[in-house]
Amino acid sequence: MEYKQLKYEVSDGILMMTLNRPEQMNSIGASICIELLDAFDRADNDDEVRVVIVTGAGKAFSAGADLSEDASKGSYFMERFSGREDDQPHRDEGGVVVLRIYDLKKPVIAAINGAAVGFGITMTFPMDIRIASKNARMGLVFARRGILFDGCASWFLPRIVGMGVASEWVYSGRVFGAQEAYERGLVSELLEPDALIPRAREIATQIAQNTSSISVALCRQLMWKMLGEDHPMKAHILESRALNWIFGKPDAKEGIMSFLEKRPPSFPMKLGKDMPKFYPWWENRPFDY
Repeated sequence: MEYKQLKYEVSDGILMMTLNRPEQMNSIGASICIELLDAFDRADNDDEVRVVIVTGAGKAFSAGADLSEDASKGSYFMERFSGREDDQPHRDEGGVVVLRIYDLKKPVIAAINGAAVGFGITMTFPMDIRIASKNARMGLVFARRGILFDGCASWFLPRIVGMGVASEWVYSGRVFGAQEAYERGLVSELLEPDALIPRAREIATQIAQNTSSISVALCRQLMWKMLGEDHPMKAHILESRALNWIFGKPDAKEGIMSFLEKRPPSFPMKLGKDMPKFYPWWENRPFDY
């Protein structure tokens, strides 16, 4: 796919994915959701990509849904004003994108360079590391628009910042600064604007150059998927299964030998062909609704 609203740039094992609608503050419409889904599929299937960084072009990260799109051209957001009945289900496009990120084998870093409002912030919730410019501002403004949150936010946000903080942000719909986001645990670092992308690349480089892609993929999915379990025994069973499998594989041998020989590791296994047969284990578990 040729991307018209995204930049997709890979170097040194790092994919820089840039929302590229600066004149529209990188607002999200149906068409860019399609591009995002394709881009994350592409990244997941490319062994040259070890880490993904997502940021925005210009002054904003993303202003959220593009309410200016012409419904006649397929805007999901504007056409919804006609309403839908319960027997006419239509999945939230933002949630589809978020769930694709959630199931990704690669770690994702959100480099929040400016305003991140509505889906502009909820899309970052399944990303593993969120860092922000000190100038960034964020808001879950849905209730002020008479709608409600998207992107599976009801599942992600309380797990990230706790129920109390999530409730106050969602119910008030107010916009808050990066300092508050840092203090409440939504972002892990605040940086000067010029230092944001270099820091994101520094974190990504540590992952890309020093770790096994197989190890990272399994750890990523174990952490995310275990958030929904009600007892640590489930984690114990899956971790044991994964450990029993990986100890006999080349990456484990290389990791241990490189440590003993005091040299950088060169992990030979590839995500595209070497993942265990039990992955993805969660796809065999049906939903209850």
